[in-house]
Amino acid sequence: MADCYELVADCRLRAATDLFAHTWNPVVLAALSQAPRRRVELRASIGGISDKVLSETLRRLLDHGLIERRSYAEAPPRVEYALTALGRSLVDGPMRALADWTLEHGDDLTP
Repeated sequence: MADCYELVADCRLRAATDLFAHTWNPVVLAALSQAPRRRVELRASIGGISDKVLSETLRRLLDHGLIERRSYAEAPPRVEYALTALGRSLVDGPMRALADWTLEHGDDLTP
C-alpha cells in the first residue's frame, strides 16, 4: 500500500474499486469491449438500464477517461462510445481476472 496517502480513504486502490461500486460501470464497459456502440445499441445489448442511468454512467466513465465519445458530422448526426486505452486495460486486466475468478468460484458465493 505504498501508493496510499496518509488516510486509507485517499488510497488509489479505493479510487479504483469505486469504479465497481457503481453497478452499471462494469456492465457498460463490458458492452463496449467488443466494439464501439451507439447509445441505442448499448441500451439494447445491456437491457434493464434506464436512459437516465445510462446517461449518468456514460458521463462518469467519460470523466474517468475510460471511454470516449465520438461525434460524426452526418445527417442524422451519429455519436458512438468506445473504450479508451485506459478502459481497455481495465477490461482486459482486472475485469477479465474477476470474470475468470467468478467462473471458477461463483458457485461457492451462493449460500
